[in-house]
Amino acid sequence: MKVAFATQDLERCDAHFGWAKNIAIYELTAEGYDFVEAVQFSGDLQEDGNEDKLLPKLEAIKDCSILYVAAIGGSGAARVVASNIFPMKVQQPEKIVDLLEKLKVVLNGVPPPWLRKILSKNQERTFEFEEETANG
Repeated sequence: MKVAFATQDLERCDAHFGWAKNIAIYELTAEGYDFVEAVQFSGDLQEDGNEDKLLPKLEAIKDCSILYVAAIGGSGAARVVASNIFPMKVQQPEKIVDLLEKLKVVLNGVPPPWLRKILSKNQERTFEFEEETANG
């Protein structure tokens, strides 16, 4: 599953979603994680009430399952949730790799209900049929 981080320095989750200079995206599995991309944003990111600034960010995270932020406004949170992305707020700036490690441990244990729901949505449905053979 893909996990996004609102970040100013690409190393820590330390940014308000609307004000973030960067969104770092990682692919996370129970075995580990890989950096996918960093999407950079410019302009007046701190302009409150400017909902248009969220559109490029929502587009950048559209394939993600979880979004880590230092803070997020009400309308931003509503739009993230409406996009079927689970927002997670950190209490203080944390290293992205530390957050990924913690999440990996949870994946390998007994994930909480909210994470099980995400995981079940991300699983590809496969159907296996036994071949019928005609004898005789």
